[in-house]
Amino acid sequence: MIDPQVLLLGMAALGAFASVIAVYLAIFEKNLVKAVVFSAIQSTIYAFLYYVFMAPDIVLVYVPVAVGLYPAIILTLIRKTEREEKI
Repeated sequence: MIDPQVLLLGMAALGAFASVIAVYLAIFEKNLVKAVVFSAIQSTIYAFLYYVFMAPDIVLVYVPVAVGLYPAIILTLIRKTEREEKI
């Protein structure tokens, strides 16, 4: 039988690794809309980790701001500029 703490920490480790991958993809993506989507994925993973570690008050604030409001504002700004990053 697997200890629940070991399972919880394993899920946290997988979530942290997935978050690092999402941040890497967001940083090196040339299409700005895709970069915002990767950033929202990273924020969703963090919200899930906060929930797993029993911090529901943080989740209730983090989800609307980091997953909903922030990407909406950034996408509105991208719409007013160019969609692709130029180096």
